[in-house]
Amino acid sequence: MGAPKTLKIALAGNPNSGKTSIFNSMTGARQQVGNWPGVTVEKKTGFLTHRGYQIEVVDLPGTYSLTAYSVEERVARAYLLEEKPDVVIHVVDSGNLARNLYLTVQLLELGVDVVVDLNMWDELLASGAEVDQERLATLLGAPVVPTIGHRGEGIDELLEAALKLVEDRETRHRHVPISYGSHVDDVLTELTGLLEENREIGGDYPPRWVAIKLLEGDLEMVKLLEGGSPAADRIREVVARADKHIELATGSDPEKVISEGRYGYIEGALRVAVTEEETDRMELSRRLDSVFTNRFLGYPIFLAFVWLLFQMTFRVGSYPMGWIDSFVGWLSTTLAATLPDSLMSSLIVDGVVGGVGSVIIFLPNIMILFLGIAFLEDTGYMARAAFLMDRVMHALGLHGKSFIPLLMGFGCSVPAIMATRTLESRRDRTLTALLVPLISCSARLPVYLLIGGAFFAERAGTVVFVIYLLGIVAAILVGRLLSRTLFRSAAAPFVMELPPYRLPTGKGLAIHTWERSKIYLKKMGGVILVASVILWFLGAFPQNPALTAAYEAERDALARTGAATSAARIEELESQIAATKIENSYIGRAGKFVEPAIEPLGLTWKMGVSLITGFIAKEVVVSTLGVLYRTGAAEGESRSTLQDALRDPASGISPLAAFAFMVFVLLYTPCIVAVIAVKREAGTGWMWFSVGYQLALAWIVSFGVYQIGTLMGLT
Repeated sequence: MGAPKTLKIALAGNPNSGKTSIFNSMTGARQQVGNWPGVTVEKKTGFLTHRGYQIEVVDLPGTYSLTAYSVEERVARAYLLEEKPDVVIHVVDSGNLARNLYLTVQLLELGVDVVVDLNMWDELLASGAEVDQERLATLLGAPVVPTIGHRGEGIDELLEAALKLVEDRETRHRHVPISYGSHVDDVLTELTGLLEENREIGGDYPPRWVAIKLLEGDLEMVKLLEGGSPAADRIREVVARADKHIELATGSDPEKVISEGRYGYIEGALRVAVTEEETDRMELSRRLDSVFTNRFLGYPIFLAFVWLLFQMTFRVGSYPMGWIDSFVGWLSTTLAATLPDSLMSSLIVDGVVGGVGSVIIFLPNIMILFLGIAFLEDTGYMARAAFLMDRVMHALGLHGKSFIPLLMGFGCSVPAIMATRTLESRRDRTLTALLVPLISCSARLPVYLLIGGAFFAERAGTVVFVIYLLGIVAAILVGRLLSRTLFRSAAAPFVMELPPYRLPTGKGLAIHTWERSKIYLKKMGGVILVASVILWFLGAFPQNPALTAAYEAERDALARTGAATSAARIEELESQIAATKIENSYIGRAGKFVEPAIEPLGLTWKMGVSLITGFIAKEVVVSTLGVLYRTGAAEGESRSTLQDALRDPASGISPLAAFAFMVFVLLYTPCIVAVIAVKREAGTGWMWFSVGYQLALAWIVSFGVYQIGTLMGLT
C-alpha cells in the first residue's frame, strides 16, 4: 500500500462569517495554534483524514479583501501566493452575499481553486431567500456548497467538493476573467502581455493579477518594478499612462474603478442566482442593540454581565477548586509523612507540590472565565462591548481601533501588545502598547482568586470585579493623560462591524475554552515548575547548621522533661526554627531588602518577594507565596491550605493589605515577556518608561488604598 495522499486546504473568509466554526467542525481537537512567521497574527492549523487523503487545514486570518493594507490581509495573501494551497474554501456569510463575495472575486482574480461555502445557510432560509446554487456556481466558475458550521452540517459535502477540484472532476470549474470595463480591460491585456514576456519581474505570481494590483497602486507589487531594468521601466510607463487614461475616461482613479467592477460582477451574479424576500435578518439584532448599545443602558448592562461572569467564576468554580485544593493538601501531607526528612523531601513537598499545586488549583476558575468570555464572543455581544468602549475612548482622545488590542489584554498582554502593529500610526501603536499592561490579563487571575478567596469569602467575586474595573479606569485615565501630554494629536475615526446575534454551540465553546486553558496548563510544567524549584532553592539556602542545632538542642531538652508546658514551648520553637531559616535564606534577604519600600503599603516582606518573582510571570506570585508559607510550616505541623496560611493572623496580612496587594499586582509591570514585547513595538525608551510609570502608579495607588483605608478604620 502506498503512502496516503496529502492535501492542503486554506480557509478564507470575512470576520464573523463563521469560519472558525467550519474549522472546528473539520478538525475538532486536532489543532495547532501559533503565530505566522514574522508577525503576531494567530495561525491555526488542523488535520483530518478523508477518503484516503491526509488533509491539512490552515485557517487564514479573517479579512475583507486581499489588498496589502492590514497585517491580516498581507498574511492571507502571502500564504496564498507563496504556499499555494491545493484548494481555498471561502467561507461566506449567506445572509450578506454582496459584501462577502467581494473576497471571492479577489480569490478568483488570484487564480486559486476556490470552493464557495455558503455558511449560515439556516439563517438565509429563515429569511425567505432562495439561492440557485447551480447557477451561482456556473457564474463564479467555482462549486458552491451550503453549510451550517455551528452544527457541523455540510462539512462532508464541503470536503467532497474540494476533492473533486483536486481530482479534476468538477465540471463547473473555470477561472472566470472578470471584466472591469473596456477602459481597464484594454490596459490589463497590454500589461498582462508585458508581464508574461518578462516573468522575472512578477516571479511566480499570476501575470493578470499582478497587472490588476499595479493599477490599484498596490505598494508590494509596485516594489517589483524597482531596480531600473528596461522591462520594469516599460511597465512603469504603461501603468502611469493607464492611470491618466482611466481617470480621464471615467472621472475616477483606477482602484475605485476596479472595485466598482468587482461589485458590478457580484451584483449581476446575485440578480440571476438569488431571489430575496423583503425580510431583514438584522431586525432582531437591531432591536437587541437598541438596549445593549443604548447610550444610557449599555454601560450598566455591560458591567452587570462582567460582574455576573466573576460571580460565576467564584461560586461555580469554588467546588472543583476545593476538590483540587484538598487533593494537593493531602498529597503534600502524605509526602511529608512518607519521605525521609531531607533536602530532596523538602524540594518535592515545599518546592514542587507547594509551588505548582498553589497555582493549579485555580484551573477550574480559569476555565470558567474563559468559557464565559467565549460565550460573549460567540453570541456577538463582545463586539457590542467594543462598540461601547469605543465611544469612551474617542471621548478621551484614544484611537477607537485600539480597543481590539486592549480587549485581547484580558487574555494575555503579550499578543495584545503585538497586535498594536495593526494600527496605522506610530502614535497609536505606542500609546496603546503602553496601556495594554494596565488591563488585567488572565495570568493575574490566580492571584486575585487566592487573595480574594482567603480574605473576602462571599464577597470575593465582587472584589475581583472591582479590581478588573479599576484596571479599565486606570487605562482610561492614563490614556487621557498621555494623549494630552506626550501624544498630542487627534484620534482617527473607527468603524466597527456588529455581527448579528447568534446562539453559540457547545462544541465551539468547548474548543475555544480548551485552546486558552492549554496555555495555562503548559505553564504548570514549564515556567511555574522551574520558578518553584528556583524559589525553593533560594528559600532553603544558605544552610545555618549552628543556628538550627541550637534550636533543636533546646527543643530536645524540653521534650525530655515531659512537662505539660513544654508542648507549647516546643511548638513555639518549631515555628521559630522555620521562620529563622526562611528569613536568613537568600530569598529572605531579598525580602528584607525591599521591605522598607512596601511596608507603607501594608505588605509583608514575603509579599514583596512574590512581587519580585512576579516579573517572570504573574502566576509565579502565587507559587512564591505557596513556597514561602509552606516552607514556613513547622516540622510535624499540619500543612493547611495556602489560603488558610494567609488568613492566619501570624501571616501579618490584613484584609486591607490584601486588597492593596491585589491593586499592586494589577497595576505594576507585567511579565518580562510583555516588557520585551513593548520594546519590540515601541522601542527601548518607551519600554523603560512603561516599566517606570507602572511601578510608580502601582505604588502610589496601593499606598493611597492602604493609608486612606487605615484612616477610615478599614483594616
